[in-house]
Amino acid sequence: MVTTWDVAGRGVLRLPSGVLVRGRGLRDGESAGVGAEFGVYLLGRDPGVTAWEARWVRWPDFRLPSDRAAFATVLREALSRAAGERVEFACGGGIGRTGTALACLAVLDGVPAREAVAYVRAGYHPRAVETPWQRRFVRRYGAGAA
Repeated sequence: MVTTWDVAGRGVLRLPSGVLVRGRGLRDGESAGVGAEFGVYLLGRDPGVTAWEARWVRWPDFRLPSDRAAFATVLREALSRAAGERVEFACGGGIGRTGTALACLAVLDGVPAREAVAYVRAGYHPRAVETPWQRRFVRRYGAGAA
């Protein structure tokens, strides 16, 4: 049986392929109900143990991922797994780093890079992808230069 998020759930983004992923802020705590099966945590330091399988991407607040190749690998894994598992992306506040990662994921799923920030702001959070360099990173991600 394929497990997925409730499309009406808080922080759930539908990608063009129909795949659902969730974004959230770790400071907000875990949402009530069903949890993730795979998580991608975008933090300056290792978040520690989770109750599910997870990947940590070293990513200081308001910045960009420290290892862009590793980030790209984790994104591809997350997109692949999201077809049959509940995948979440999270950082401290759930807006800048999480929004940036979701926008890059949307690019991988077919959203043109120049439209990805608007796509994530419309479907996830209106302030997603907070800084000018995060927005530039998303545009360049689509060009393969991230």
